[in-house]
Amino acid sequence: MNHEQYDHPLITRYAGKEMIHLFSNDTKFTTWRRLWIALAEAQMELGLPIVSEQVEEMKAHVSDINYEDAEKKEKEIRHDVMAHVYAFGLQCPRAKPIIHLGATSAYVGDNGDLIVLRQALRLIRVRLVQLMYRLATFASEYKNEPTLGYTHFQAAQLTTVGKRTALWLQDFYLDFLEIDRLEKTIPMRGAKGTTGTQASFLELFEGEHEKVKQLDELVCGKMGFNNSIPLTGQTYTRKIDFSILAALSGIGQSVSKMTNDLRLLAHLKEVEEPFEKQQVGSSAMAYKRNPMRSERAASIARYVMCLSDNGAFTAGSQWFERTLDDSANRRMVLPEAFLGIDACLRICANISGGLVVHPNVIRRHIREEMPFMATENILMEAVKKGGDRQDLHEKIRILSRKAAGKVKDEGKENELLDDIAKDPAFGLDAQALETLLDPEKYIGRAAEQTVEFIDFYLKDIFNDYQEVLNETVELNV
Repeated sequence: MNHEQYDHPLITRYAGKEMIHLFSNDTKFTTWRRLWIALAEAQMELGLPIVSEQVEEMKAHVSDINYEDAEKKEKEIRHDVMAHVYAFGLQCPRAKPIIHLGATSAYVGDNGDLIVLRQALRLIRVRLVQLMYRLATFASEYKNEPTLGYTHFQAAQLTTVGKRTALWLQDFYLDFLEIDRLEKTIPMRGAKGTTGTQASFLELFEGEHEKVKQLDELVCGKMGFNNSIPLTGQTYTRKIDFSILAALSGIGQSVSKMTNDLRLLAHLKEVEEPFEKQQVGSSAMAYKRNPMRSERAASIARYVMCLSDNGAFTAGSQWFERTLDDSANRRMVLPEAFLGIDACLRICANISGGLVVHPNVIRRHIREEMPFMATENILMEAVKKGGDRQDLHEKIRILSRKAAGKVKDEGKENELLDDIAKDPAFGLDAQALETLLDPEKYIGRAAEQTVEFIDFYLKDIFNDYQEVLNETVELNV
């Protein structure tokens, strides 16, 4: 590590090695060379004067990139693609005359980006499945554990720990569907020429339109794509970039929701993220157990969500067939969005594999609020015993306000049930009221909804990804 220059924290602290490698120079420039080989092969197969020895010479130098030659040339001519054409030609003297034949810079630049973006989408899809599997396991384990629901962060009707987790899980499932759709439908730019008209290739093939179309199809097939985008200018429409960034922003939203909930739960002392034996929570307050992993994921997620705006502005500001004000922006935004979401999903998977539940705290909180939660059932039971629904409703309203006032203003325990038991209008003694306080009577179909969702929507996905479900996720810091 060079301590005299800025090191990007997504590289040095947060993202995983696989995603970092996908956006490395080695991946970029070997992909460019593979694209030049695919173009030459396809042109040879369609009858242009290119020989197999030239193609084989290029194949022999896919990975041993002479970076110094390319960097020296780029300083001289200020053009990265032509610098790498030059460097490749130094290593492949026989193939030098036909490298990049008929192509424009976007042939390697845009096609190379789309190839890497598709690979990155595949990795994000795996990360989503790994996270969903951990959350599904946790949700299944705690599907029957009653807990207070919260609306407006005020105590509301009960749900279960597992059902709340399933809400996070469903968000990530929706993200999975979108990432899966994009990965399966992302096109190549193909062999479209300088302004997308394929004029250079039509000239090479002496006006044979079918061969030009076949060239486009062959290049795509050699690079593992089923199709190219039908129309381009010099570049593919940047709306594709925005769609990808929007999907990554969607994952960021899900990460933020989950980790914000976990931070609130940590404050309530009901559910906490893993905390290692030697971990320090605060430099000053030694007793603290801060939810730093959740905070980190929420922080990075916020950064990625903001990046999608760059995609929108870039797509909307392209001039005619192309302008170069997208280039520097895309070099930063696209890799950082993927690196950021990779980091978020790795952190969330790490958290989800070690969540700590404190049932006694949860039950204490339920007990404190349960008298209020049970008032409707108490009302129904009292009416069954001959009470007047309207009169009893008013009594409960008055007694509830009184009890709440004592809890808030005097710090006393909730005395609502004692007050109801003392009022003969209800016809219910303490024992009868106690039978109405079983939390499991108030969770509705929370457990069943959780199981049904996992079984119907997720089990087939987990079966398809068996080999990666239990991979260990180690965080860098």
